Amino acid sequence: MAFWTLISPAWVMFAGAVLLGIFGSNMKVRHMLVLGTPVLVLCHVWMLASKATPSQVIYEVASFELLPVTMHDYTLIFATIFSIAAFAGGLFGLLQSKRIELVSAFIYAGSAIGVTFSGDLISLFIYWELMALGSTLVIMVSNHEHAKAAALRYAYMHLLGGVLLMVGIIAYMTLYDTAAISAFIADTHALFDFHLTDLHTIAMWLMLLGILVNAAAPPFSAWLPDAYPVSSPFGAVFLSAFTTKTAVFVLLTLFAGTQMLVWVGAFMIFYGIIMAILENDMRRILAYSVINQVGFMITGIGIGTELALHGVAAHAFCHIIYKALLFMSAGSVLFMTGKSRCSDLGGLYHSMKLTAVCGIIGALAISAFPLTSGFVSKSLITSAAANQHMQVIWFLLVAASAGVFLHAGIKFPWFVFFQKDSGMRPEEPPLNMRLAMLFFAALCIIPAIPGVAEHTLYAMLPQPEHYEAYTYGHVVTQLQLLLFSGLAFFAMLPLLKRTETISLDVDWMYRKLVPCVVSCLILRPYSMLATPVALVAKRLVGWSQAGIFAMYHPQSVMLRSWSIGLSALWVAVLLCGWLLFHYL
Repeated sequence: MAFWTLISPAWVMFAGAVLLGIFGSNMKVRHMLVLGTPVLVLCHVWMLASKATPSQVIYEVASFELLPVTMHDYTLIFATIFSIAAFAGGLFGLLQSKRIELVSAFIYAGSAIGVTFSGDLISLFIYWELMALGSTLVIMVSNHEHAKAAALRYAYMHLLGGVLLMVGIIAYMTLYDTAAISAFIADTHALFDFHLTDLHTIAMWLMLLGILVNAAAPPFSAWLPDAYPVSSPFGAVFLSAFTTKTAVFVLLTLFAGTQMLVWVGAFMIFYGIIMAILENDMRRILAYSVINQVGFMITGIGIGTELALHGVAAHAFCHIIYKALLFMSAGSVLFMTGKSRCSDLGGLYHSMKLTAVCGIIGALAISAFPLTSGFVSKSLITSAAANQHMQVIWFLLVAASAGVFLHAGIKFPWFVFFQKDSGMRPEEPPLNMRLAMLFFAALCIIPAIPGVAEHTLYAMLPQPEHYEAYTYGHVVTQLQLLLFSGLAFFAMLPLLKRTETISLDVDWMYRKLVPCVVSCLILRPYSMLATPVALVAKRLVGWSQAGIFAMYHPQSVMLRSWSIGLSALWVAVLLCGWLLFHYL
């Protein structure tokens, strides 16, 4: 058995992170490790996928079998794009990122890849927690003034999700005496029609909630727009690629067909759109757009048909590319200007033409414009909804496509690169950053060339999908939808003009409202009553001490010496009392 079949590709990435931490001060070695490690991981992934019957190494821990190297249906496509994202993210921050940031990012990427190859719940949970640790460090090492506080809030939310997932896994392992990963037969009725003694359903609920925290499903979504925009311009590229998409992979593997997820995803879609439209910070716009796009994927998981699940995997692949490209474009602007608010930007196309073009390509791809990757992936999900006669969901998905074009397809490039002239004329970013943007811009277009997706994107699916995206009706419908969305944007442009404002998310409830309520209803009344209550308590204690002293000091009635006659009298009284009590 070949050695490379015995280890997960995640450990190749971990090895690269360790070597980078030791030898990364040498720039030549750093370049080799940052660019070479993801390529080795990608080769490892495809070598494992090329085996007709991949070897499975089984370890036994506490009577449970662990399978750390297993190929699931969608392992190939997710592990492939995770490796590509690690390469592009490393290239983007090759010269500018701190060494600790690159090491943390590689641990983060390796953990995400490890989840895709985990054949047991124990291994999955270990990689899941390592992923939370790596991503927290990526945020914390940023130079942003709020980075450390945001990283701690990020860690708290992911610890919550990890605890829910862990308790669900323990419940499942207790019930079935196995740690092997298997899909739940979970529909809406199974999740709601249960008793508290139904351990199977409790395990499903806990695991599902833990995964949805990582998927940024509201009301657990505030960590994403809180943390991603305060990371470095390079860390945000890594952050956009792994956490939410790893959660999508686990949902695909465990909860495909869970009907409730259709409506969870639909809510995420419009929640992300509305919040992004209201936002002024360009990277917070893109962060809310992540929630929106993950909503499309979760809706497809809830639909649960083969076409829908293939669409989810394909859309996750394309989403990582165009979302990373958008974060690269925004990161380049931030790196060269030091500004992130749309109200401070504008007119940058004069001097940052390449960055503007790459940003526009990413914006068109996220909007599912024909001849971009989003068009050939998102259409699988909408077609699956139509095939299942889910008219309401189909209409919501189509309407959401227009909303995506409004906030990410037009708003982001318009307010950042066009609109009013801010007077700034920054240069293009350094060469490595430009190469990373060009690489992902090409990947936004190549799979969308008619006839190419069948041999590239769709070919990585478990059963290669024979889907024709470029039908006359589909192309015309999508173009009409996007063009009329653009018309609506410019017609309402005065209402969309950016001002110096901030938007509040649900985290305001537990970060500001709850502490304020506690302060007003508990702490403030307590502080007002503390002095009189303490005075009364002090007096009560003093009286108690005086009474006790009066009763028990050496000359008190209880302790002073009594005459024999008086003692005999008291004994007689007590005996009479006892006889009377006994008689009655």
